[in-house]
Amino acid sequence: MKRRILVVEDDAHLADGLRINLELEGYAPELADSGEQGLDIWRRGGVELILLDVMLPGIDGFEVCRRIRHEGDRVPILFLTARSAGQDRIHGLDEGGDDYITKPFDLAELLARIKSLFRRQDWFRGQEPPETIRIGRADINLRAYQATTPDGTVTLKEKEAMILRLLTEHSGEPVDRETILDRVWGFGAYPTTRTVDNFILSLRKIVEEDPRKPQHILTVHGVGYRLVPTVTGSGI
Repeated sequence: MKRRILVVEDDAHLADGLRINLELEGYAPELADSGEQGLDIWRRGGVELILLDVMLPGIDGFEVCRRIRHEGDRVPILFLTARSAGQDRIHGLDEGGDDYITKPFDLAELLARIKSLFRRQDWFRGQEPPETIRIGRADINLRAYQATTPDGTVTLKEKEAMILRLLTEHSGEPVDRETILDRVWGFGAYPTTRTVDNFILSLRKIVEEDPRKPQHILTVHGVGYRLVPTVTGSGI
């Protein structure tokens, strides 16, 4: 069955070119020329990836992304925009976008990014993780993106859940930063492994009794990170 891609782009010439090339790659694209129309098509269901322009008539791409994430859908979103400012890219990813490419872009690069997003989606959703895992002081529900700690329940960002999923799959083994970037962010989304370090710091604040002296998500100097083996629960 062909994978359905929603293209939200108000430039009719570009949108039609994307439609033709996506069809040639074996995808099933559907076009929308405004944020409102894009949301209408998405709400009908079945969309597996969204190519989303930022500069749209009516509500912009950031707001479209925000509404989709607010309704709990984790569909991969790749922003298309003529803006090249780094702050706009960070804004899009902070709103829940998965990747970002600026116009004019190379078609081969765009297709590579789409394939990378689908690979990560298939990995993260292809095999259901244990419903709950215990890491330090937190009970982690990767399916619900939640961590329950003595301080209360914390909602995990998708990337945080994906990092924990990857570290859990390699429990007790070092996982290098480049592997984390490739599996969690994919092709070219971030230029530096420092991004991984920042997310690890956030996760330590959730799972560690003392984040400054971690006992469960350990740094492997010159490599990356290692998760101390954890006990997997049977579910709630």
